[in-house]
Amino acid sequence: MVQAYILVTAAIGKVKQVAKEIKKLPDVKNVHVVTGPYDIIVHVDTSSMDTLSRAVVEGIHKIKGVVDTNTAIVIDV
Repeated sequence: MVQAYILVTAAIGKVKQVAKEIKKLPDVKNVHVVTGPYDIIVHVDTSSMDTLSRAVVEGIHKIKGVVDTNTAIVIDV
């Protein structure tokens, strides 16, 4: 299993809609709208690095209103 936190920057006025769409994606465990340099933090739990890559590139990046992402892969629990 590969766990990661995906830090998302959304377009102004699109944060809630982007968070709602991200919640619909497979492997997404939690979605939080936050303050700070990012707008949304997404926790995913995937079966492999390939699945994680698809979740970001084919999932989150294709949502209208997503400006940027930064992925932090969990290396220790």
